[in-house]
Amino acid sequence: MGVTAAVSKKVDRVAVVDVAWGSVFVAIALVLALVWPDRHSWLLAALVTFWGGRLAWHIAKRSKGHGEDPRYEAMLGGPGWHAGAAKVLLRVFGTQALVAWIISFPLIVAAAYDVRWWPLVWVGVAVWALGIFFEVVGDAQLAAYRSRPRDQRPPVLDTGLWGWTRHPNYFGDACVWWGLWLAGALSLGWLPGLATVFAPVAMTYFIRNVTGAKLLEKTMSQRPGWDAYAARVPLFVPRPPRR
Repeated sequence: MGVTAAVSKKVDRVAVVDVAWGSVFVAIALVLALVWPDRHSWLLAALVTFWGGRLAWHIAKRSKGHGEDPRYEAMLGGPGWHAGAAKVLLRVFGTQALVAWIISFPLIVAAAYDVRWWPLVWVGVAVWALGIFFEVVGDAQLAAYRSRPRDQRPPVLDTGLWGWTRHPNYFGDACVWWGLWLAGALSLGWLPGLATVFAPVAMTYFIRNVTGAKLLEKTMSQRPGWDAYAARVPLFVPRPPRR
């Protein structure tokens, strides 16, 4: 995050931190696998690297050519680093570095101890795969929707996974971290699992209620037809849409 802050200052764009977010977890998982090398640590590192690498690439591609993210301007009370270096470092880069370390606790604990329940590892991999499916397919469907001319597409995307949940990519993100908790700390035993369950709970809470779904809906709800869409499609957990 320190390196990312230096790059951000040079280009005067705080939103580059979003590209680094997934990469931070990749770095953590790879270091853990190198320090405590075994098949469990390398499996978790592979899962995190796939998720974090894809996320970083996707956000970098999506944000190319765009200016500052309005969310950061609202958070900092001004455009980018003009709000003051101390405020930017504390509220954005320092906070995200601390949160990434806390969210990584199931990986850190898993690297230091032996697996007790290997079947639970594979259950976690399955939950992780479900999350990746929702992220990849949801992002692809959104990209296809945005590629259509504005006058030839509905104001709200309500087909595919977007007809089952208003935020399939955020739901997928939550599944990824619940899967990593199952395959990581919980596979060691009940005590490590319960001691680190705060990590997927915190991740789910933030992406649903703070930095993700709820925040995005403040702007999305201004679109025509949004109220009808929200009435029949759930916010987060998927289910068949109501008529």
